[in-house]
Amino acid sequence: MTASNLNTVTTTNETPDLKAAALGGNADLLAMPTFNTVEEERAYRKSRLAGALRIFGRMGFGEGVAGHITVRDPELTDHFWVNPFGLSFRHMRVSDLLLVNHQGEVVHGTMPVNRAAFVIHSAVHQARPDVIAAAHAHSVHGKAFSSLGIPLDPITQDACIFYDDHTVISEQGGAVVFDIEAGKELASKFPRGKAAIHQNHGLFTVGATVEEAAFWFLSMDRSCQAQLLAMAAGTPKLIKHEYAQYTREQTGHSLAGWFQFQPLWQEICRTDPELFD
Repeated sequence: MTASNLNTVTTTNETPDLKAAALGGNADLLAMPTFNTVEEERAYRKSRLAGALRIFGRMGFGEGVAGHITVRDPELTDHFWVNPFGLSFRHMRVSDLLLVNHQGEVVHGTMPVNRAAFVIHSAVHQARPDVIAAAHAHSVHGKAFSSLGIPLDPITQDACIFYDDHTVISEQGGAVVFDIEAGKELASKFPRGKAAIHQNHGLFTVGATVEEAAFWFLSMDRSCQAQLLAMAAGTPKLIKHEYAQYTREQTGHSLAGWFQFQPLWQEICRTDPELFD
């Protein structure tokens, strides 16, 4: 793989039999890309970050200057790439991205970094080496659901992705998190799982790739919407524990999150090729 074709690659060089997988065949045939150099991997992560931010903008997740997605640098693992403070999600380009260390210093880029993005995301990246990417935005349904201070219930197949794999955090709920110790406290309440509901604030999702973290956010926001609608109409019936657990095991793993993002990636590459600038 070369840097020049990073915008189109979605699988390894051994083309998987996606049709067989879709029909219930060997899902292990699906594969994320591999890289020959750290430069290739960095370029891949940055392009997916710029694309995910544009997708967030397209989904209406932008609200003023709030919201951010981060991805750990593959070489400088105590640094992460993030969108600049005050730049529209919809206009994000690879060249706009900032490289920030865990002290909040911008070591690559000319624009400022959102203080809240640094405080919370650096704490999560430090506390959880398994987290490569993290996403947060002030989405309407995530904000509304977070005010209830309750977890997502397994009322749909999609909601089962998060069954017993997310947490509700009440600490610092509703407060703008600018203090480093406050960020560490928040991260300490998120020791495992793919998502957190920060009370009176919104959703946070994490993953082993940008694609995974971004898709979990999209899916969780819609699951919040579905539960709010169901609760407004009546009393939702819960999916049985064994069914919810089985569905999560089949559809809630890292590769599934990465793969679910691919149609969104294909769309944004077709409509917004300037994201690679």
